[in-house]
Amino acid sequence: MRVALAHRLFNVTGGAEVFFWETDRILREAGHETLMIATGTPAKMEGAEKLILKAPDYDSPSTVRKILDLPASIYDPAKRKIIRRAFEQFKPDVLQIFSLNVHLSPALVFAAVDLDIPIVGSFNDYRHICPNYKLFHHDRICFDCKPRRFFNAVKNNCCKESMAISMASMAEAYVHKWMRVYERFDHFTFSSQFMARTTQEFWPHREISWSTFRNPFNSSIYRAEDVYEPYGLYFGRVIEEKGVDRLIKAAALIDGFPVKIIGDGPQLKELQEYVAREGITNVEFLGAMWGEELDLILSRARFVVVPSIWHENFPYVINQSFAFGRPVIGSHRGGITELVSDGERGLVVEPDDIDSIAAAMRRLATDEGEARRLGRAAKIWSDAQFSDETAHVNLMSAYRTTIDAHSTNRR
Repeated sequence: MRVALAHRLFNVTGGAEVFFWETDRILREAGHETLMIATGTPAKMEGAEKLILKAPDYDSPSTVRKILDLPASIYDPAKRKIIRRAFEQFKPDVLQIFSLNVHLSPALVFAAVDLDIPIVGSFNDYRHICPNYKLFHHDRICFDCKPRRFFNAVKNNCCKESMAISMASMAEAYVHKWMRVYERFDHFTFSSQFMARTTQEFWPHREISWSTFRNPFNSSIYRAEDVYEPYGLYFGRVIEEKGVDRLIKAAALIDGFPVKIIGDGPQLKELQEYVAREGITNVEFLGAMWGEELDLILSRARFVVVPSIWHENFPYVINQSFAFGRPVIGSHRGGITELVSDGERGLVVEPDDIDSIAAAMRRLATDEGEARRLGRAAKIWSDAQFSDETAHVNLMSAYRTTIDAHSTNRR
């Protein structure tokens, strides 16, 4: 099969780009041909065709530059012509879109429509229904834009807390609504049932076709050690919506049991100062870590905490934790609840209830046997659910559904 894959960024900056790259890898290793479409700096990859485009300078400090690039960030007719030519040469059987806002714009969609190419959307965040993409701002969950009431983005000043960016994001959302961009998609894949349900709630005017395609991850290559050392672990971005402040407050209530925090981010200094000011001695900040350095600490932790206060769709940290046989204490938010499944692979807590988080941490801190039972179950489940073979089967099923739906819609 010939598959075009499109995402706003080519270079890896987070989980969304890993999703994009890993999907490409799985397809190519299974013998399919791919065309990667993105913005950024091209990297050398054997056997992959690439179309790397220039992104609008949307984050430029220059107000003039932002104004000049704003129209292209909402819809870029020049990109439509370039992408159409690439499609004419590559002749894809299907186009899979991971993200298009700002960088690629709906030009990508209409280039596919021009050539009657079936389209499947695989979104890792909520940008298709929420101008700030998180359903979260100013320390609260927000569904104010449901259904498609995007003026609330300006009312709430919720896009990077910038009125200019909030206005631009609102304008983009309304233009996409007017152009019926997402109605051009034949099928969607979602990593969580929560995102599927929420999307349908925001789009009550149509019945969406969707299937499950979880982020590719080869769990079996990781070894689960039967060692559960006495410390809890958080790893990831140290930023408001991740709820690290809640974790720290809960850690102060669990009788000195050590909690290690790995990561960096805009909230790090504030939280370090809080820990010092409050005299919390069992929380240790280790900074950013990657690769083997991170794996060593992760693979021996008693448990991992994912205290997100936004509706996180599919945190890769849970995949990594399960692959090493670590139970997860996760928030009752988004797709986290589905992955953890309370009492099966970890414990589910209310992230705004500090006592609830502390109780779950205390339970696994004082009962190594329970942590081991949950960790072993997590590893078994992870190896069964997450493999290249499973991802490929789910992809092919989604593509067949997309092509069939496209044929039906065309009639």
